[in-house]
Amino acid sequence: MDKVNEIINRVEASGLVTLDLEDLYDKGERVVLDIKDNLYQGLVLKEMDFRQWVKDYHWEDYRGKNVSIVCSADAIVPTWAYMLLAVKLEGIANHFVFGDLDDLENSLFQQALNQIKIEDYRDTKLVIKGCGDLPVPDFAYVEITRLLKPVAASIMYGEPCSTVPLYKRHRQR
Repeated sequence: MDKVNEIINRVEASGLVTLDLEDLYDKGERVVLDIKDNLYQGLVLKEMDFRQWVKDYHWEDYRGKNVSIVCSADAIVPTWAYMLLAVKLEGIANHFVFGDLDDLENSLFQQALNQIKIEDYRDTKLVIKGCGDLPVPDFAYVEITRLLKPVAASIMYGEPCSTVPLYKRHRQR
């Protein structure tokens, strides 16, 4: 093939680096631990009853899972109760948070984003891949932008062949 008819992959030649947040998705099961059924008359936590439930509960059900701790009832729950659940889940659950499943997802992504070597992206033209098959929360896109803006030469969103420019470092003279 002569030079005139040669097909050039302009995306490959552009030097763009693609970061796919789906690669950071924790594939572990997500479950909710709702303490509402352990409240007296659905309203109040009685310490002795709650402690007995915690003692008798089969915590191995949460082995390796990602757990969201909530109380879906409009009740008065002392902070120590949630802390006691954390004591039981530590070393059993893969990850756990106080909050709903969205809070859990954000926390899982924060944990994964904290492992990224920011310096690996210094002076790169970066594309944050969008539109995938896994549910990556908006939080993760905002957080990766916050983390990488100080080091990246530019940040775009989308696919290398069709991007939305977000940031470009101004050249110093």
